[in-house]
Amino acid sequence: MAGVGKGWEGVVLRLLRGKDFTFTVTGAEDVTEHYRRVHVTDGGLLAAAGDSLHPTMWVRLWFDNAGKPHTRAYTLVDPDPAAGTFTLEFALHDGTASEWARAAAPGDTIEATVQGTGFTPPAPEPQRLLVIGDPASVPAINSLLDAYPQTPATIWLETRHASDAGLPLRLDPARHDVRRIARSGPALVERVKAQLPELVADPATAYVWLACDTATTRTLTTYLRKDLALPKQRVNGLGYWRAA
Repeated sequence: MAGVGKGWEGVVLRLLRGKDFTFTVTGAEDVTEHYRRVHVTDGGLLAAAGDSLHPTMWVRLWFDNAGKPHTRAYTLVDPDPAAGTFTLEFALHDGTASEWARAAAPGDTIEATVQGTGFTPPAPEPQRLLVIGDPASVPAINSLLDAYPQTPATIWLETRHASDAGLPLRLDPARHDVRRIARSGPALVERVKAQLPELVADPATAYVWLACDTATTRTLTTYLRKDLALPKQRVNGLGYWRAA
């Protein structure tokens, strides 16, 4: 929604040289009853990004929450610099961002800030991607799989709804092994701890990308670094949201 104030967070991002853009909705569609896709024009973002466009790239969207600014980060899906377009995907739940996504229609606008996003390609390249996520991280997971089209991957995906079986993961059955775990307390953490070590032949060359709720991400990152002795540069952990 264009024109919403950004409060103190906006001031901080401005001081950190965040760049502001306005996106315009061109269409929207429901992928499942709990997952929605919104297509937008980029307001010049992709041209400004130039060579800095990278896998898992995200922006902060600004929502109006009863007159107060509310920001959440979303991954760019299928960015097309020539057309100046991309898609945003929303794992729907209760909250301001999901309410906006449910109602989004052609002509609607929303403000966004680019600051803090980044991706350092692992060197050497991993022989297998080890990926841990949930519905909110599906867009980033897809961009990672797209960036390494020939690399096998094992993906632990935490799910919540029966319809999550229809999440738009870009999978190649010949290369991608998806292990779905219903959200239930520490189930995801326990499954990863039980199964991931056997896939780490050499900590120095393994590569783990994970983006879950903040607590889960912190727990697993600590486990990977301390218990499995993976070097810092071989673990890319992002806390996407906070569990209530």
